[in-house]
Amino acid sequence: AALALDNGLARTPPMGWLHWERFLCATDCATDPRRCVSEQLFVEIADVMAAEGWRDAGYEFVCIDDCWMAPTRDNQGRLQADPKRFPNGIRKLADYVHSKGLKLGIYSDVGNKTCAGFPGSYNHYDLDAQTFASWGVDLLKFDGCNSGTLELLAEGYKHMSLALNKTGRSIVYSCEWPFYLRPMQQPNYTEIKQYCNHWRNFFDVYDSWTSIKSILDWTALHQDSIVKIAGPGGWNDPDMLVIGNFGLSWDQAVTQMAMWAIMAAPLFMSNDLRHISPGAKWLLQNKEVIAINQDSLGKQGYRITKDKNFELWERPLSGQAYAVAVLNQQEIGGPQNFTFSLSILGNGLACNPACSVWQLLPASRDWGVYSWVSSLSVEVNPTGTVLLKI
Repeated sequence: AALALDNGLARTPPMGWLHWERFLCATDCATDPRRCVSEQLFVEIADVMAAEGWRDAGYEFVCIDDCWMAPTRDNQGRLQADPKRFPNGIRKLADYVHSKGLKLGIYSDVGNKTCAGFPGSYNHYDLDAQTFASWGVDLLKFDGCNSGTLELLAEGYKHMSLALNKTGRSIVYSCEWPFYLRPMQQPNYTEIKQYCNHWRNFFDVYDSWTSIKSILDWTALHQDSIVKIAGPGGWNDPDMLVIGNFGLSWDQAVTQMAMWAIMAAPLFMSNDLRHISPGAKWLLQNKEVIAINQDSLGKQGYRITKDKNFELWERPLSGQAYAVAVLNQQEIGGPQNFTFSLSILGNGLACNPACSVWQLLPASRDWGVYSWVSSLSVEVNPTGTVLLKI
């Protein structure tokens, strides 16, 4: 079954931009056209992504989230874009995005209504998949609101996966399936990976340190069940990068970027790329950190130790290398030192008999060569992370 359903996509975690966290369901274009969920917003974001290095850094998807639709389907039962906010329709928008060397993502829901109350895909899975393919869509984010029973939820996610494959168009399939299952039952991740390219497990990200910390804590708590399933074709999705917005300090932004790389997370920014600071742009476009996220071995990282407020995470990389993150969750005081033995990394193999250590974040720095019996002492700011490559 897995082979039959494998769409050959998402061999590494997908990267792009998604409107939701920053722009939500803003539909009043008359009052505030530059913040409205509209054709204009996605055209302008595509222009910036092509012109200012985002596409070249790997961010290839421009994704529409909820609230793009008209309140009703058309006379033939098809979904349609809001005619005032998307006057040229989704097909024309997809053509424009493709002309910039980018791909278009769109949103729908497994239930009869989306989370914001627009028409859902229930009882229309095949028709909606065909519609998205005919428009030239390259990714579908499929939400789980208003789905009824757990049986209908599972049936809907599977049906849409098959329907997308039947169109013959390569469409990345982003699911919220395990998140909606979890309150009632433990998800079967082997089954979910047969149908989905990436999947959300936890609550929506907010533009705050509390939100980032809760996602990291949840991931560490559940790593025994979720880390092993991630790999080429299917990824755990901790939700959007909110770097470049308002809620994170510099150190917290570094932590999100470093930890999303360690977790092999899809990298979907939700910010206003038309107005972003040079520091946030440097962090989000950091080639060395993106290379860790996109590593071809495709293994998700995990926490190996917790000592008071410090956490040590590692991620196996290709070429017998490892990414190592030292996270300081303390929210009071100044920088603190954390010392650990290199012999604990990679079950003792990462640094045996010796290894070079390179710091990637918060700044690039060569630490030199160390032996297997050495210890490293790392100074980390409160709520900050030091990301190393071993």
